[in-house]
Amino acid sequence: MKQMETTLVLLKPDAIQKRLAGTIIQRFESAGLRIRGCKLIVLSEAVLREHYRHLVSFVFFPEIVAFMQSSPVLALALEGPNSVAKVRDLVGPTDSKIAPKGTLRGDMGDDKMRNLVHASDSSENAVLEIKRFFSESEIVP
Repeated sequence: MKQMETTLVLLKPDAIQKRLAGTIIQRFESAGLRIRGCKLIVLSEAVLREHYRHLVSFVFFPEIVAFMQSSPVLALALEGPNSVAKVRDLVGPTDSKIAPKGTLRGDMGDDKMRNLVHASDSSENAVLEIKRFFSESEIVP
């Protein structure tokens, strides 16, 4: 049975700088996903530390912060049946260089960091991440 759920997607600075937001959103909508929340935001270091807490101790973390603050990001809350898995299939593996053609990262991404989007990796994380980037009033029923 397909479970209706909402997942978080962040269109990263490379997607915004390349002006791919519309193309990426169109792919999600064409796959049957519905936008429940959408906003352009500038990420603070505190939010990035929380969001990427599993990477904070790595030497490359400052590079992640610099990249993620190089332009605003577009936060999306997308709803659909099994949306977490569906979005992950649409975006492809983290490394754009090995992502298959037909996926967002395989078609338009550059590498592991400049890979266009962040997508929640589980239903549990989707709930936490949506709360991190959206208030209740910013998510439409």
